[in-house]
Amino acid sequence: MLSNSPLFAPSRFTASMNPQQPDPPKKRVLVCGGGVIGVCTAYFLSKKGAAVTLVEQSSIACAASGKAGGFLALDWCDGGPVSSLARASFNLHRSLAQELDGTESYGYRALNTLSLSVTESEKVKGGRKSTVPEWIDGPVKSPRTIGTTETTAQVHPQLFTRKLMEKAVAEYGVEVVTGKVKSVETGVGNVTVLVEGGGVFDGDAVVLALGPWMSKFELLSSLIRVHGLKAHSLVLEPKDVDAISADALFLSYLPAHGGQPMDPEIYPRPTGEVYICGMSSQEEVPDDPEQIEPNPDSIRVLKRVAGTVSSHLGEESRVKAEQACFLPCTDDNIPVIGEIPGMKGCYVATGHSCWGILNGPGTGAAMAELVMDGCSTIVDLTRFSPARFVRK
Repeated sequence: MLSNSPLFAPSRFTASMNPQQPDPPKKRVLVCGGGVIGVCTAYFLSKKGAAVTLVEQSSIACAASGKAGGFLALDWCDGGPVSSLARASFNLHRSLAQELDGTESYGYRALNTLSLSVTESEKVKGGRKSTVPEWIDGPVKSPRTIGTTETTAQVHPQLFTRKLMEKAVAEYGVEVVTGKVKSVETGVGNVTVLVEGGGVFDGDAVVLALGPWMSKFELLSSLIRVHGLKAHSLVLEPKDVDAISADALFLSYLPAHGGQPMDPEIYPRPTGEVYICGMSSQEEVPDDPEQIEPNPDSIRVLKRVAGTVSSHLGEESRVKAEQACFLPCTDDNIPVIGEIPGMKGCYVATGHSCWGILNGPGTGAAMAELVMDGCSTIVDLTRFSPARFVRK
């Protein structure tokens, strides 16, 4: 259970040369947002010695960080501006899994990834292709390996985010406060976060990791346009969970009766669940993440996709969740990570779109270095700077 009160800070040691010398005060950093980006930032900041207070409107990983697929890829962003961030994050996920027993605590595992073509109206022809796992018994063709256990992996995103938060609270003294951020004020050498209901929190720096809710924040909406892409997903529990292998599926799916082609994705999890996603639309982001409801038509399509690909995912499977979330996107499809021009001590980290779970650790580690040391060494953040919007 996450606490709203600070836990005991880690042990401190005074300098042996002068036992009377007091410890220097910790840098006070406020992190706004309890999704994977905010939690990773709080974790790495506190690990570097900052006194961190995280402010979250609802609950940790209540939105996209709790409803995403949790797919991780080492090299799928190669050749683009996010390449170094993705590679650093993939490796951090691996080391965090060792540190936090991720295999047991949040379902971290390496897995193979396949690309398949599916034509809904076709019947299964001939025998099963030897390159396709046995549980995939629908009308699939053109199987191709696009990821191996060296280059692709997965986590359960909600369990990962909450495990990291628990570690930060228990071992590094992070304080978690429930409240909706109303405004941020910056002064000379300090920042103040005002929370609805009268809460006032002072610090030396603030990191705004509000995801698609950045668009609701007047301080930034005129500078940085972050919009929400509503993504739907379905979580099923097959009758025979042991039949499902650790293979992620990326589909090129042609519906019957001339429907628009789709690109759904299917991720079996070590918990026995199978996650299916692929229906998205641009909609207005509600004020409260708890108000997000899936569109029934989108869920029906995902159920049809699941049952077409595999009989194990058909009517005999149990529906565990029908859900939707909003992915934070920017106009140039590049995350925004850095200090806001003209607002000393005020930083932003958002706009990771569908790669938020993958890039959370790299973003958090880089942001911790930027806030604490003045620059990031783990990832060059120049390309992600919010200053790019000011120059336009």
